[in-house]
Amino acid sequence: MNETAERLMDLAEVRMRSAGYGGFSFRDLAAEIGIKSASVHHHFPTKAMMAAAVARRYGERFFAAVARPPSETAEDAIAAYRSAFKAALDRDGLMCLFGVLGAEAGGLSPEVGDEILFFFRRCIEDLTQRIGGADGEARAFQVIATLEGGMMLARAYQDREAFDQAVRGLV
Repeated sequence: MNETAERLMDLAEVRMRSAGYGGFSFRDLAAEIGIKSASVHHHFPTKAMMAAAVARRYGERFFAAVARPPSETAEDAIAAYRSAFKAALDRDGLMCLFGVLGAEAGGLSPEVGDEILFFFRRCIEDLTQRIGGADGEARAFQVIATLEGGMMLARAYQDREAFDQAVRGLV
């Protein structure tokens, strides 16, 4: 992907993490980087295709950040996920892209909805394996729900400490 497409995706990601799927338009993105709106369509024919591409890239970066190290315990796995969510919040104060889009999933195009479902399924499957045990899947659901909920609380309170309070019992 070329530099212009990457810049467009960066801007779209920030806007989606701030205001959801409706938080960006091709016209706004084009104006921000000084190109014509038609040029955005050259890189991403539709808004849904752009949002899906942004979601895929976000997911790839996330899973690279939580990659499983050797000799990991269940608590280490949960701590890795917690750290990845916290790092995103600390970096820019914005929510997880998939938490924002997940809340809107019923009204989004199938290609965006597929990316949302893929992300959450992959999180649950990965954590279930890494946590192990008879209740591994239930614990994985609890971890992801707590982390996403913690991000929502931090946003609502406009205080990152709310995230820490919400997720304190995970590890």
